[in-house]
Amino acid sequence: MSYQRPDGHTFSLYLSGGAGTRRLDGGPDARGRPGVLCIMPQGHSSEWEITDFFEFVHLYIPDDQMRRMFAETFDRDARLMALPEVTFDDAPVLAHRLRQMTEAMLAGGHLLAEDAMTQAIHDLFVDPRYGSLRACTISGGLAPHVRRRTLDYIEAHLGETIRLQDLADIGQLSAFHFQRVFRASFGVSPHGWVAHRRVERAKSMLSDMEPIAQIASACGFSSQSHMTRAFKQGTGLTPSAYRQRQ
Repeated sequence: MSYQRPDGHTFSLYLSGGAGTRRLDGGPDARGRPGVLCIMPQGHSSEWEITDFFEFVHLYIPDDQMRRMFAETFDRDARLMALPEVTFDDAPVLAHRLRQMTEAMLAGGHLLAEDAMTQAIHDLFVDPRYGSLRACTISGGLAPHVRRRTLDYIEAHLGETIRLQDLADIGQLSAFHFQRVFRASFGVSPHGWVAHRRVERAKSMLSDMEPIAQIASACGFSSQSHMTRAFKQGTGLTPSAYRQRQ
C-alpha cells in the first residue's frame, strides 16, 4: 500500500502485531512490532508491504498547530521546527504517551487523552534523537482572575465532558500553552486536577444511598467501572468500601 501525507504530521504507534509489515522504499530493513514508532512529517510518502493483521494508532497534527506548540515550548521561531522521518524506532517515552492517549480515548477520558497528546509533542522535541531541545522556563502561571474562572468552570461542569480547549478559552490561550501554565500554577495537569475534584465530589455523594452508577454519571465518569478505578487510585478504597465506612 501507499501512504501519502501532503498535509499535517502523523505519529504511528504499533499496538500489537506488525511482523508482517515492512517498508519498501528505502526505510530500515526491519519489520513492525508492538511498541515501535513511526513519524511521517508533512509531505511524506512511502510504500509498504503488509501481509498480516496488526493494530496501531495514528495521531494526526496539523502543521500550524505543531509549529505553534514548538514555538511556545522552546521560545524559538516556528520556522525552525524540523520534524524527523522515523520508521520502526524504539521510543519508550513517546510510546507510553501515545498508548496512554489511546486508552484514555477508548475509555472516554478526553482530558487525559489531550494531556497525553501534548506531552507526547513535548517529549518528541526534548528527545536527544529528535531535537534535544530544552523547554523554556515558565515564570508565574495563570493570572489570578483566570485561575478563579478556570476553577469555577471545572466545578460547574464536573458532570460533563471537560476538554482542554474549553479551559484554555477562559484565558484566551492555546490548549498546549494553557496546560503548561496550569501545571505551573497548581502543580498538576488539568486532568489531574479534574480527576481529584471528581473523586472528592463522589466522596461527598456516597454519604447518601444514591446508586453508585448515578453518582458516577453525576461526577463526570464515563461509567461505574471508570469511577471505581479513579476512586481506588485516589483513596485506596472502592466506592462501596468507602460508603461502608461512613
